[in-house]
Amino acid sequence: MEQGIRIRLKRAAISGGLETAAILKSLGLMRDVAGLGAIFTLHHVRPPLRRTFAPNAHLEISPEFLDRVIKRLKRDGYEFIAIDALPERIANDRNKPPFAIFTLDDGNRDNLDHALPVFSRHSAPFTVFVAQGLSERTHSIWWETLADLLNRLNRVTFDFGGGAESFDLDKASQRQAVFARFAAYVHGQEEMEAVARIDELARKNGLEPLDLVRASIMDRDELKQLIRHPLASLGAHTVSHRALARLPEAEAAAEMALSADYIADITGRRPATIAYPYGTADAVSPREARLAAELGFSVGVTTRPGTIGAVNAATITHLPRLSLNGHYQKARYATALASGIPMRLMGH
Repeated sequence: MEQGIRIRLKRAAISGGLETAAILKSLGLMRDVAGLGAIFTLHHVRPPLRRTFAPNAHLEISPEFLDRVIKRLKRDGYEFIAIDALPERIANDRNKPPFAIFTLDDGNRDNLDHALPVFSRHSAPFTVFVAQGLSERTHSIWWETLADLLNRLNRVTFDFGGGAESFDLDKASQRQAVFARFAAYVHGQEEMEAVARIDELARKNGLEPLDLVRASIMDRDELKQLIRHPLASLGAHTVSHRALARLPEAEAAAEMALSADYIADITGRRPATIAYPYGTADAVSPREARLAAELGFSVGVTTRPGTIGAVNAATITHLPRLSLNGHYQKARYATALASGIPMRLMGH
């Protein structure tokens, strides 16, 4: 119960902040915080699904919302550019309109089926960041496995390290609390081992995690189909989708380099861009930004919130992005984010 209340209060606070930012923007205030432009991050773009429990709903938006966002950005004078063009744009941005860049993480099939038509309609370039292990079906997506599993069960038993514990799953609030417990477990342990144990739990309960990957992630042939469109490009997203900052340096570098090799094998050219898995402050550090530069990437993106300014030229392999979040699907929220006002109000 407390978990559900905290979530609702947090979402209400965020919505209130976005509404305030939208009003300030409409009044022409705080224009100096907008910067040169913004990089948006998305995951799923698909029609809404009917589910009783959707802990990953923040990672999915509707095609209609994406269309409204692009129209709103156009109205506000934004120019849509490819992420590969970002270094040159930062270096030579005098007297140019603000830019918007669209990026999509993980390589979900709906990026091809539902996002591509929207981007094509508006002539907006976009980059899909591909995790090789997902595309090749060698790694699972633990957050999707858990969501499916917790929707199926009425009770779950698991040993988080202190002995077996059992949890009732009759209510959405109970499922949410258990999901949060598992997420903390993944991020607090050796990630590959933690994910393997979640996969084992799923299989014991009749759920094959790799089936979920096959059902939602583009394979090599679909990625080739995607990039035949002139607006589409691919970027690296590691092999195993693990938090790089928690890996030894050599292993983190290998994850990044092998991911680039995979994209080069599909497209015929080495990608210039990489998105760090999870992208949060505890998942990606300045070390990864250094490694990315050493490996030849010209742009590296996190999920730290922020707009792009001239100052980012010094940290171009450690850039912020703005999330198009499924819980806040109002076009004015996207342009409020792009104004930079919410981050300034929150002290980012």
